Formats: sequence, C-alpha cells, structure tokens
Amino acid sequence: MNKLVFFLGPGGAGKTTLAKAVADRRPAAVFDMDILLRPAATAIMTMHGLDPDDRDSGEYKRLCRDLGYRITMDAALDNIGLYSDIFVVGPFTQEAADPQWIGRELARIGRTLEEVEVKVVMVSLRDAETFRKRIEGRQSPLDTWKFAHWEKFSASLGSRAIAWPIPPAHVAQIDNSHPDRAVTAAAVEAFIYGEVTGQK
Repeated sequence: MNKLVFFLGPGGAGKTTLAKAVADRRPAAVFDMDILLRPAATAIMTMHGLDPDDRDSGEYKRLCRDLGYRITMDAALDNIGLYSDIFVVGPFTQEAADPQWIGRELARIGRTLEEVEVKVVMVSLRDAETFRKRIEGRQSPLDTWKFAHWEKFSASLGSRAIAWPIPPAHVAQIDNSHPDRAVTAAAVEAFIYGEVTGQK
C-alpha cells in the first residue's frame, strides 16, 4: 500500500520545494493545492471583480478555499492503491484541527486509517523574518496580500497540532530554515521511509 503524506504549514515555509525534493528520490506524486486550484481560483476571483492573484483574503477563502481542498483531495485519493506514494501539499489549517476529517476523507474511497499509512510533515521556519525573506525571494504576485497585511499573516506562523487519530510518531515538526535544502529533505525522507537509500 502506498503512503499518504501531508506537507502542511504556512505560505513561504517551503512545503512544495521540500515535497518535490523527497519525491525526486522516491516514487511519489506531489499534489499541490496551489497548483491544482490556480486556474479555477483565477477564474472565480476574476468573475467576482476581485484580484485574480489574491490567495489570502476573506473573499478568496469564502469563494475558493473549500473548492481547493476538495479538488486536491479528490486527486490524491484517486491515487490510493497505486505504486507511487502520495504527497499532498497545503496549509490544511481547519482540516488538521478536525479529528474526524482524515477518516471521512478515506471513507470516500472505502478505506480506513488501518489500511492507509498517513504521515504528516509540519513545515515551518525559525522566525517571521526568515519567512519574510523566503516569501520575498520567490517574487510571486500571489504574496501581495501577505505583505500588505504582514502583521495578520505573521500571527498565523506559530506551531500547531494535528488532531487526527494517527500515531504521534507519524507527525514530524520540520524546521526548513537550513540553507542547504538537501539536508532537510534527507531528514524528511528518513522520517517518511525510516531509512535513506541515497538513490534518486
């Protein structure tokens, strides 16, 4: 059975980069909510006369948030049972706080937590300044709201717990601040697989 691994954390933490770095070494498909939702979110925001690059405001969350999670999970769940592992990337703030959420999702495909190995990589950075430098470095128009409302955004950067009924050993808190991404990727690979082959 393939693994279902969630890479969770705030924007700018490097979730996608880290997931792809591990997937480059292992048979794994990466399902990034930002990528999967982008065409629909751009169209929906434009239709409502809103900034098509907005991914943080209340209007965006009201119109697009739930759709993004549904699209992402439908795509991920459709791959349960295949050879490749499944890496899911996104904030998942409300979902991670709901003890029943992961069970309900697996039930959609007739599976349970006893049948699917679920792990969570909680990705963060050492402080708000490091977040700011990382976000500035990616130069994305999708981050405009973050900078315009930095105090509000930075308040959401603290650590949080996972309420899902999975073993504590299946949740890793990862500081992605190390300048050499390969070092952190190796640590995440070891967490997910229990050992590191060193092979691509």
